[in-house]
Amino acid sequence: MRDDLLDPRAVLLNESASDRTAAIRRCGRALVEVGAVAEPYIEAMLERERTISTYVGEGVAIPHGTNASKDDIKRDAICVVRFPGGVDWDGEQVTLCVGIAARADGHVPLLAALADILLDPDRARTLREATEVSQVLKELM
Repeated sequence: MRDDLLDPRAVLLNESASDRTAAIRRCGRALVEVGAVAEPYIEAMLERERTISTYVGEGVAIPHGTNASKDDIKRDAICVVRFPGGVDWDGEQVTLCVGIAARADGHVPLLAALADILLDPDRARTLREATEVSQVLKELM
């Protein structure tokens, strides 16, 4: 994965959220805070979730915006937000969200790279249990 995609400030390892909407908002806010997206992108992430769940298994969700929200993306980026207490995601427990912002078709290679990492049980566990930003950067970069 490209090493310019993950700003260490977008790695939040001890967050909490009352539900998946709050969790997605936190991911979107992280992307806004590092200058990757404009504020409306957060609503596009929620819209995507209403259309199809971004839960991918193993306690991980990958929230991202809709195709219509591409203009709200300033640069390709990801955020990693860990919810140690878990978040109910339509009946599944999510402890890790990897938010994605990608212009054009940039989300396709990002999703493929994330899938490779998350399908490896050891690497996925490392991400879900990470307590240091450096651990996340090492796994993803």
